[in-house]
Amino acid sequence: MNKVKTLSPTIIRIKHEAMLQIPSDSIDYAVMEKSDKVKIVPSSIDWSDFGSFDALYEELPKDVSNNTVAKRHISIDSKNNLILSHDKQIATIDIEDLIIVDTPDALLISKKGFSQKVKKIVEKFKAKKSELTHIHTLAHRPWGTYEVLLDHKQYKIKRIIVKPGKRLSLQKHFHRNEHWIIVSGTATVTVGDEVKLIRPNELTYIKMGEMHRLENEGKIPVVLIEAQVVEYTREDDIVRIEDDFKRT
Repeated sequence: MNKVKTLSPTIIRIKHEAMLQIPSDSIDYAVMEKSDKVKIVPSSIDWSDFGSFDALYEELPKDVSNNTVAKRHISIDSKNNLILSHDKQIATIDIEDLIIVDTPDALLISKKGFSQKVKKIVEKFKAKKSELTHIHTLAHRPWGTYEVLLDHKQYKIKRIIVKPGKRLSLQKHFHRNEHWIIVSGTATVTVGDEVKLIRPNELTYIKMGEMHRLENEGKIPVVLIEAQVVEYTREDDIVRIEDDFKRT
């Protein structure tokens, strides 16, 4: 029981350090085939195991050329392709039997029938210690969200949304300076020993190594643009001095 924490009489959450020790096995192999406490309920629903992009292709609606229907896709003599796009316009010419998946942080191009090898791509990213394997460009946090809009080796631009009644940790960074520009809402900002209100179209500057915090004491979300001027771009450049959510 030292590996779990009870949130309520009906909710048990496994501790993070215990989760990291769980092997990367499928739930049917790791649990269902071994447990004697499983109950089965008969049903008449359709079922498909989306274990690959090829399986997803079979389920999605197609156009007259058997390409998956995508609003941002223009096709010229292309057929039998899976096309998935977040918001980028994709044009294809004389291609067939391909998988093209465009997301804000990565682009995948594969021949159909081989998409299960995406696992090998993930392993290569892990070997390079890439942040792609554990964080999306849109990240959810207990206080709200942040989205990376632009990431360069010398600067990074984020859109941050802080929920009403929530605040970021009191923190500092060793390798970046930050500029906060408030877009909507009113933020209570702590920089060093100074506490002030920042309203829409106003900004503040946080020097490298300076303690700072942003709090939303209002009734609507605070939206801000954060511009980082950096020597080091990774998200682990953070020291939390005080945190409402007990993060280290």
